[in-house]
Amino acid sequence: MRAVVMERYGSPDVLRAGQWPDPREAPGWVVVELRASALNWHDVLVRQGRYGSPLPHVIGADGAGVRSDTGQEVMVIPSLWWGVDQRVPSRAWQILGDAEPGTYASHVRVPVDCVAPKPPGWSWEEAAALPLVGLTVYRALVSRAGLVAGESLLVIGAGGGVATMAVAMAGAIGATVAVTSSSQAKIDRACTIGALGGVRSDDSDWPLAARTFSPDGSGFDVVVDAVGAWAEALLTLRPGGRLVVLGASRQEHVEVGVRDLYFSHHSILGTTMGSASDMAGLMGLVEVGRLAPPVIDRVFELEDAAAAHEYLERAEHFGKVVLTHG
Repeated sequence: MRAVVMERYGSPDVLRAGQWPDPREAPGWVVVELRASALNWHDVLVRQGRYGSPLPHVIGADGAGVRSDTGQEVMVIPSLWWGVDQRVPSRAWQILGDAEPGTYASHVRVPVDCVAPKPPGWSWEEAAALPLVGLTVYRALVSRAGLVAGESLLVIGAGGGVATMAVAMAGAIGATVAVTSSSQAKIDRACTIGALGGVRSDDSDWPLAARTFSPDGSGFDVVVDAVGAWAEALLTLRPGGRLVVLGASRQEHVEVGVRDLYFSHHSILGTTMGSASDMAGLMGLVEVGRLAPPVIDRVFELEDAAAAHEYLERAEHFGKVVLTHG
């Protein structure tokens, strides 16, 4: 089958169009003929060798297409073998494209419980872009942080797929949301999808400025951080607020004042992609029409995955970068 094959770790140019063995049907598994797949920062980390994926390999976590056995239009759920404990994943848990061949291909094989119906009226690109960021953000905001209607949310690093999904999902829940970004254009675009406003994160006093968008200027109920800006993020929280952390694209180590943390009664919550229960909650928002399709920034051909990765790493995008499979 057609695929983008990675024979070594490295820069985007290690992703090359080629051929890969067709996935074999097996009990408990389903093959999906893919129409589109979506990029995630996780794909970049896999490409760089951060997860020790096998070589050669096909990466990619997100996708949408047609079940080979039933003809049903489906989305691929990239959270494999979560387990029965809703609090944490099992030791067997992995993200599709880590060890199992992923979605940068014409077909992919996943466990039968790792597909969900494609939302009616959504394009293939929109459907492919939902699962990883949708599941990740739902778990972060709802299952972990417990964000509810009437509360306030700050999203750090507006522009990427997680950030744009967080803005949209906060609105679907009934919370108010503000954003940060080093780009005024991205802040302005975030306002078009539901943000009240935002602040420039390249200004040294941005945490203080961000608080002006919170109720009474007292700080936000929840902050979602996908970049690793804990020290600044904690300054934007109200007493008793929750910082939910789901990425470290900017930095992997931070220094936090212990006394400040416990006197403020803040919570720091780590999270990853979610479980089947989280997916059911996400689909509930989609099915009642409260959650709009993901914002699509740019679409590349499958064979142009290397160029798509180069574009993703430049951080110029607003929303999701997607591959179409023709």
